[in-house]
Amino acid sequence: QMQLVESGGGLVQPGGSLRLSCVVSGIRSSVYTMDWHRQAPGKQRDLVASISPGGRTEYGSFVEGRFTIVRDNPSNAVYLQMNNVKPEDTAVYFCGAPQFHSWGQGTQVTVSS
Repeated sequence: QMQLVESGGGLVQPGGSLRLSCVVSGIRSSVYTMDWHRQAPGKQRDLVASISPGGRTEYGSFVEGRFTIVRDNPSNAVYLQMNNVKPEDTAVYFCGAPQFHSWGQGTQVTVSS
């Protein structure tokens, strides 16, 4: 059974950095596209970043070069490095394997001074 477990969220000041982790079990994540999405209260879920099996990446327009999605294939994990965060980045961040319509439970990121 597939599981995706996110961690690394928390409270960070504007301009700070966070690294979100997603540990995957039940599938070999390296052969699938993996995504990070986010959802703020009262708003729709948005794609933050996506990485293909070949390493091609895509980002939401709001990222503006601040975030990086990377894989660690030996660890079967996917990471989201978030730099220069803004208050509008506050949301629950979800790791997902879209081909399986499967998502983790999410990790809360709060950007506030």
